[in-house]
Amino acid sequence: MRNPRNERVSSDIDGSGPERTCILSGQTGAREAFVRLAISPDGLVLPDVHARAPGRGAWLGVSRETLENALKKGKLKGAMARAYKGAQLTIPEDLADRIEQALIRALTDRLGLELKSGKLLMGSDRIAQNAREGRVEWLAHAADASEDGSRKLDQAWRVGSEAEGSGLKGTRLPLDRETLSVALGRDNVVHLALNDRGSANRVAAQLQRLLHFQGQPRAGETADEHGGDMASGTDTAQAAASATTN
Repeated sequence: MRNPRNERVSSDIDGSGPERTCILSGQTGAREAFVRLAISPDGLVLPDVHARAPGRGAWLGVSRETLENALKKGKLKGAMARAYKGAQLTIPEDLADRIEQALIRALTDRLGLELKSGKLLMGSDRIAQNAREGRVEWLAHAADASEDGSRKLDQAWRVGSEAEGSGLKGTRLPLDRETLSVALGRDNVVHLALNDRGSANRVAAQLQRLLHFQGQPRAGETADEHGGDMASGTDTAQAAASATTN
């Protein structure tokens, strides 16, 4: 990634504070809840989901649908031109796809790191045992997991969490078992659990960004409660903040 001519290397377009401003919506939110855009040496605008590329970045807090509409109408190009003061930029037509794939990779990479650290549990029997013993902080199911298998693990989690009758249940991931299996290097990964709260926060931070970009409700939120374009919310911001400390 490069820095446009005459731009300071150490700053972002909207300042150096903990919050960022979406260049499309104008809304502000936690830095970790937004998606950063950076520029390659040849002027190509690319997602920088870990916000590690040098130079100033532009930030997005909108859903994929909103971004695609902005791309069609030239609004993103105009916003980027203003932000970078006329620097020669090229916005790929498949930018939305690139962002979504980068967010999926960020989530699966985080799951892989938690697996290596011994915090990620897989296998229905192992998860059920840990859940009943109160050693599960986060539970999730593949998009194509059976309702029956998911329901049994949800119940075990409620029992171990002393939350029977609360409706507590695992998150339905926007990833199917094949994607999870390939990403984690295991066969038939259908259910996942984390036995550490810090790990749960780190995974939740990546998951919430992906769900928001896909236009889906946040984990634990219903479709009726979901709305707006800014990737914010107390739970998301807290989870994201925890993720950056590790």
